[in-house]
Amino acid sequence: MGGMPLSDMPWWRWRSNVRSALHMLSDPVFQQHTWLAGRPGYGDVTDAVYRLVEDTWLDNWSAEKYIGTIFRDAQEAQLVDAAVLRVLRIMHQVGADAPVTAYMEHLGWPDAVRAAREAHVYLATADGEDPDTAPHSLEALAVMAGTLQTPV
Repeated sequence: MGGMPLSDMPWWRWRSNVRSALHMLSDPVFQQHTWLAGRPGYGDVTDAVYRLVEDTWLDNWSAEKYIGTIFRDAQEAQLVDAAVLRVLRIMHQVGADAPVTAYMEHLGWPDAVRAAREAHVYLATADGEDPDTAPHSLEALAVMAGTLQTPV
């Protein structure tokens, strides 16, 4: 998200959080090497889900509500809604505090990953970024969003 124009969307910080969550949820290699391995700095599945829905309330209403503020068009909103619904369905079935293996072993997980990937690729491409780069750490995301200051 380093290349994303910060003034492009009015609520770009929320967009950054949604994109970060979708990126992590859409990358099975990342999930294996980071979440399953317990690598610090990236949170876990639950953290990603909360980043996806906490500010936006996408667990309560459609992403269409945010066209022009977080999302550029109906296609972005539609893809995000599909990913959110699939991921939340699994979260409600396995529980918010479930280990990452419970998510990854769920029969619906491949569909959730696929939906998150479709949304991630569409949003990253719209932001002029390579969707295949590795996800940023939560600290890097905070620095990019201006919510964490780097030491001088």
